[in-house]
Amino acid sequence: MEKENKEIIAEKFRKIQQHICEALEKGDGPGRFETDNWEREQGGGGTTKVLTEGQVIAKGGVAFSAVHGPTPEKILKKLALEKADFFATGVSIVIHPKSPMVPIIHMNIRYFEMSDGTYWFGGGIDLTPHYIDQEDAKYFHQQLKEHCDAFDPNYYDKFKKWADDYFYIPHRKETRGIGGIFFDRLTASEEMPFPKLLSFVEGLGFLFPKIYCHYMEKNANLPYGEKELSWQALRRGRYVEFNLVWDAGTKFGLDTNGRTESILMSMPPMANWVYNQPPAAGTKESETLQLLKKEINWVKA
Repeated sequence: MEKENKEIIAEKFRKIQQHICEALEKGDGPGRFETDNWEREQGGGGTTKVLTEGQVIAKGGVAFSAVHGPTPEKILKKLALEKADFFATGVSIVIHPKSPMVPIIHMNIRYFEMSDGTYWFGGGIDLTPHYIDQEDAKYFHQQLKEHCDAFDPNYYDKFKKWADDYFYIPHRKETRGIGGIFFDRLTASEEMPFPKLLSFVEGLGFLFPKIYCHYMEKNANLPYGEKELSWQALRRGRYVEFNLVWDAGTKFGLDTNGRTESILMSMPPMANWVYNQPPAAGTKESETLQLLKKEINWVKA
């Protein structure tokens, strides 16, 4: 079977955005997403949905886009592509919770196609707890492994390593969180025909609200105080550092003249940086830092 029409893929992604927003609103309670439709001058546009000051969610963004036009020279050179027009569609999500006991989460799924026939899927999901709870980490990775195993028994290990390497802050020598899965330039094959590959990517989008609503319900009412809020602000600062210095998605969006407000929706509502103040040994904060490492087998933890 030939690959799906790009407009149909975009519509599937738009429906995933709507499904995620409805699930998150239900999980939050009073919180509601505001809708911002926008157009890209060079071609295409999108819809950014943002929830602020919810009961559980401090700031959450769920963005859909479908953009097209001449591929910028910077992108052609970086991705080693021949000159051609491009089409890109995807859904990108970042949720910053009010409570430091609820983790930050990020996910994106995307499809890229060029007028010369080149195409691929990319995406990933990763979890950034302010405090690492090993049972929570195990649940997250078990859900991802089960989804990957339903399509290819090699996907989870391969994509987990990719996430460990990608969601890493070199100047801090620490991972952004507990990783997840990350993939890019996935194309169809005899073993993984296009419809099955599309189902894998779609399925990750539908898995997202199940995972995050679990943490919203389980952790939102756990007690915390000023100490935990101060730590949350510092961990949010690490999140900012990665997104602005290292994240390829941020750079791609800005390099293709994407909408700045939508690209930077991943920023937390408030963050902090404190000079040279490591946590005391034996504290939960110190324990979390010790677990911000690559190659931890969270499923068996």
